[in-house]
Amino acid sequence: MPKKLKYTAWLLAFLLILVAGYGVYMYQLVKATADHIYEERDPLPSLPANATADVKAQVKPREPVNPDRLDPFTVLVLGVDQRPNDRGRSDAMILLAVSPAKKSILMFNIPRDTRTTIVGHGTTDKINHAYAFGGVDMSIRTVEDFLNFPINYYIKVDMEGFSRIIDSLGGVDVMNTLQFDYAGYHFAKGEITLNGEEALAFSRMRYEDPRGDLGRNVRQREILRELIDKSLNISTVFKLEDILDEVGASVKTDISFEEMKTFMKDYRTKLEKIEQVEVKGYGEKINGIWYYMVEEEERSRMNALLKAHIQ
Repeated sequence: MPKKLKYTAWLLAFLLILVAGYGVYMYQLVKATADHIYEERDPLPSLPANATADVKAQVKPREPVNPDRLDPFTVLVLGVDQRPNDRGRSDAMILLAVSPAKKSILMFNIPRDTRTTIVGHGTTDKINHAYAFGGVDMSIRTVEDFLNFPINYYIKVDMEGFSRIIDSLGGVDVMNTLQFDYAGYHFAKGEITLNGEEALAFSRMRYEDPRGDLGRNVRQREILRELIDKSLNISTVFKLEDILDEVGASVKTDISFEEMKTFMKDYRTKLEKIEQVEVKGYGEKINGIWYYMVEEEERSRMNALLKAHIQ
């Protein structure tokens, strides 16, 4: 073999070894992060000592999903506002219904002030208080009862860490329909690019919005939609280490590493669009406390939408 060709062959072999070595390194890094953020739901959640038979009967077993069959599934995304010496409350509750057959994700917020039964606590309260009372398990079971529909997985994100995840992805581009100032930032009307802190402020403002919480919900979904699009984009691989550092510090989920691999490998290419809907209701004060009231008819409508999308 001529010397020049020999050097070229050695160079190609060296590059292949580097690429393979980096691939193994990244695989181990992803697996380590996936194992770190994995937190299984309690199959037998803690209930109050005085829980009645009716309260205990509300607790349902987790619905199984078989990713190898490309089963559809639901994910409850909880944006949690952590507080010192306090579990905090779920600042955002967004449900994703993933359907490979329909090639789409159905996405909607559950307004955090929604008045409903808190499953496992025996009270009627704002739905976001379920997290303060019983963490992820109580939040999931309360949402399942509210929609009469099973939740297969959850993703819990610390809202402060959420901003760092956005920064690691290079920010987000969103369409803003309302010009406003909040938390020291100005948000112009139209398409805008936000860094992590700006996105957090953008998703939290509600009092200056004519639609209140519903307007904020739209902005939260806009950011999540952009994050989903970016996360599925191959170009983000080059920022994977930074992203994993932030995910590891800010996220918990009961999606296992093996399930993640299947979702990314087999589901990603089949999802082409994100459909957004809204839970309809009205505001009402009860004993001096403001609630978002959702009638039984509307809950049945949301249940029917989920069934039509998933089944």
